[in-house]
Amino acid sequence: MKDIEKTLRAMNFSKDELETFEMVLELAKDFHDEIVPKAAGFEEEGLKLVDGKVIIPKGMEEIYKKMAESGIFGLFIDEKYGGTGLPYPLYTAVVEIISRACPCMGVALAVHGTAIDSIVELGTQTAKDLYLPKMATGEMVGAIAFTEANAGSDIGSIRMSADLQGDHYLLNGSKLFITNAGISDVYTILAVTDKEKGKKGLSAFVIDMGIEGFSVSRLEHKLGLTASPTGEIVLENYKVPKENLLGEEGRGLSYVLRGLSGGRIEIAAQAVGIAEAALRESIAYTKERKQFGQPICKFQAIQFKLADMATRISAARKMYLHAAFLKDRKEDFFTEASMAKLFASEMSIWVTNEAIQIHGGYGYTKEFGVERHYRDAKITTIYEGTSEMQRIIISRGVLS
Repeated sequence: MKDIEKTLRAMNFSKDELETFEMVLELAKDFHDEIVPKAAGFEEEGLKLVDGKVIIPKGMEEIYKKMAESGIFGLFIDEKYGGTGLPYPLYTAVVEIISRACPCMGVALAVHGTAIDSIVELGTQTAKDLYLPKMATGEMVGAIAFTEANAGSDIGSIRMSADLQGDHYLLNGSKLFITNAGISDVYTILAVTDKEKGKKGLSAFVIDMGIEGFSVSRLEHKLGLTASPTGEIVLENYKVPKENLLGEEGRGLSYVLRGLSGGRIEIAAQAVGIAEAALRESIAYTKERKQFGQPICKFQAIQFKLADMATRISAARKMYLHAAFLKDRKEDFFTEASMAKLFASEMSIWVTNEAIQIHGGYGYTKEFGVERHYRDAKITTIYEGTSEMQRIIISRGVLS
């Protein structure tokens, strides 16, 4: 909390804004404290897919409802749509705090924010009026659906079709590895509107899970984030009103790449949250664990590990908040977003690995939980663009 507050105070925010920030961060901390004792249970219980319906762990839905009632889901949505209209960096900080407790819930907030971005920037007035008020209150939760079997990093190889038929498009195809599959209500999606134009024939849409033709066909069994649904969604003769087209036809790929840049900031925040949780548990453990007649925190080797962990976390936090600040000011933030995501995700793996090392044999067991942080951290180097893709984006920014 202190490092977040210090960084936000160093930005160009007013005194009144900073006071509001403190209240929101305290609210997020309250949710953090409620989630922490339940997080391991969420992982153990996992998810179920019953008759096409995703069942999340007991207690998680109740906390989501409380978060929705608090206004957290609509933090950076404009007040005219029922949000609180607060700066984007604050939203990313909340993602970090919730991710410290449970990164499964943190990533739900992250993809919700990415979906909001797409509608705010590209949606028709009809789409904004329909979805944003409900997304602000948490009545509807957002997600993104771009990846397909042959279109991961090569997102331009999308095959889902979108055929214009009068006042609507007819969508057919499937999307894989979709975070929040089945529990999100609104998805931003990419489909082919003109097969002859290749990548220039891709268009973006906002779709509603409640419309006939939408289904969740399976859930993935994963290394980490086991309480976060990752699944395949299928669209069969799914009718999308023309008003749900995002931006212009044929420019979907550029829109998606821009939208993913914002999502990378949120995943960087999630990665920092996971690392922060591992650090805090390591600090507590080193004060309790005794060897050779004293707590192991007295040994310089341990102190140096903790110092390096804290330093890298602090650096990653400042990077994602800086990228969020640039985005909020509508400045060029793409390179900074990729830098933040690359550094934070790889830092998170390093920190959680060190946490296991500090815990010794106990770190390899589920009794202390740091192994869960290690498993959860890995995905942050993959989704919203792999580390390899971030290096390509960063190098292009540097060379330009």
